[in-house]
Amino acid sequence: MSTVMQPRSETGDDRLVIDGTAYQSRLLVGTGKYRDLDETRRAIEASGAEIVTIAIRRTNIGQNPDEPNLLDVLPPDRYTYLPNTAGCYTAEDAVRTCRLARELLDGHSLVKLEVLGDEKTLFPDVVETLKAAETLIAEGFRVMVYTNDDPILARRFENMGCVAVMPLAAPIGSGLGIRNPYNILTIVENASVPILVDAGVGTASDAAVAMELGCDGVLMNTAIAGARDPVLMASAMRKAIEAGREAYLAGRIPRKRFASASSPIDGTFF
Repeated sequence: MSTVMQPRSETGDDRLVIDGTAYQSRLLVGTGKYRDLDETRRAIEASGAEIVTIAIRRTNIGQNPDEPNLLDVLPPDRYTYLPNTAGCYTAEDAVRTCRLARELLDGHSLVKLEVLGDEKTLFPDVVETLKAAETLIAEGFRVMVYTNDDPILARRFENMGCVAVMPLAAPIGSGLGIRNPYNILTIVENASVPILVDAGVGTASDAAVAMELGCDGVLMNTAIAGARDPVLMASAMRKAIEAGREAYLAGRIPRKRFASASSPIDGTFF
């Protein structure tokens, strides 16, 4: 069973643990698509996220000394950086990108692996993703892997040694929400590493549903950066993650076809 299925400890500690490090926030956010770095900073602060993803191929973290540097507004001593391989379509490109990230971030080994299949759907190419994961794990990377919502593949990535599995809720940037909740639930129920929904979240209710299913966390970018007010949406997502997690831990009532009175009439005096 997934660690997420365990009850809150006697001390009340319910932190997200990834690769041995504990985090208060279960919301992970991307750093792309904002109007400028100031909006990036304000939105991420409002989200409460402690882990931020960066697309190494698209984001300046020191490669271009004459351009604005993300590290200046999101200091690495405050945030855990999660380099990702966005834009990679082959295992070779993904591995090369992770090696570059490790060099730029002084040996940082935690990475988000994604290898895309085509430009229209941005669905993962699972064959290339498996190849890349095998190479990266052998080289000492700690891999959080983006994949489709197939429970069999999720288990295979876990067995390979990925430190977290990140099934999509829907296509990247689509905002469609969780299309296959029972697949996600099956993945969660059979995992012993963190399961984080990645891609497809559109609004706060989508994030809450993911958490109510028992996911350990949610990663999003477009849902916040593409909103009319990204800072306000970031705040909404923060609250949704917290509410969904609490609802999951509390245990919802079972669904029934018919009414069940809130105030039973048995034992009344008239």
